[in-house]
Amino acid sequence: MTYNAGIADRVVKVLEGREGLTERKMFGGITFMLNGNMCCGVTNDDLMVRVGAGGLEDALDQPHARPMDFTGRPMKGFVFVDAGAVGDRVLRRWIQRGVIFAESLSAK
Repeated sequence: MTYNAGIADRVVKVLEGREGLTERKMFGGITFMLNGNMCCGVTNDDLMVRVGAGGLEDALDQPHARPMDFTGRPMKGFVFVDAGAVGDRVLRRWIQRGVIFAESLSAK
């Protein structure tokens, strides 16, 4: 299980203090859950963001984003963002996309 600890630290700083936040090892990295629903995570040097099917097209139109693909087939509603290529403000916006989607779901 590999993930860039520096990027994970940047994500933690953005999410710090959120109620219902937990961390979980999955997808070969670390994910951040809000009330049991994944909002984002880090694997290798990429930020994973759960944007949902409705937010996927717009997310993929953004710089440094690409389909989240582990097995040769993209996962629906998820994107990878090259976290090393974006500054803190842009990273914060990506994380917020994931938070908004996760908060739209029922708590698990």
